[in-house]
Amino acid sequence: MSQSIGSETTMPGLQRVRMSYDEWLALPEGPKAEWVDGEVVMNPGASVPHQDASFRLTSVLRVALPGLLVVQEVNVQLPNNRIRIADISVLDHAPESFVVTVAPRLVVEILSPSTRGEDTVRKSGEYAAAGIGQYWLLDPELYALDIYANESDGWSPLLHLDDHAPDGQVEVLGTTVVLRLADLLVIRS
Repeated sequence: MSQSIGSETTMPGLQRVRMSYDEWLALPEGPKAEWVDGEVVMNPGASVPHQDASFRLTSVLRVALPGLLVVQEVNVQLPNNRIRIADISVLDHAPESFVVTVAPRLVVEILSPSTRGEDTVRKSGEYAAAGIGQYWLLDPELYALDIYANESDGWSPLLHLDDHAPDGQVEVLGTTVVLRLADLLVIRS
């Protein structure tokens, strides 16, 4: 099974700049900047539907998974010299440093036109290699949520929600999480 989930396209807004790890660490907080193979991948600011969906899904996960730490936009160390920033990460506990060095239990990417290829192709393979247990893709434009489990041969579909099947549930570490697209994607792109 392939490690990537989608097909890659180039959209305006995503920028790559050669930079050392130390230079990346010295950047001020501001634009979302990931460090990948000696390059900084800078993402444009998120849209209102993106931010609203992130807040709503974070809230659902915090209620459903009270023993875990649900956070937005933290630096996650991945294999092969990479630091990525998922929109939402679910952790066993707070990291001891600026960078999360233990694989999150799950990560969520909220898709947008400028980052769709990065999120579905590059990041999906990197997240699988890091041993992240589940990968969630929330798509405000297509009004959909796809959830994958990390299996030995790649990502395996667990749940797909869309206009035709807007409600469902998924197991996360033995806990059933009930999901309704109407609760997550109130503002449609």
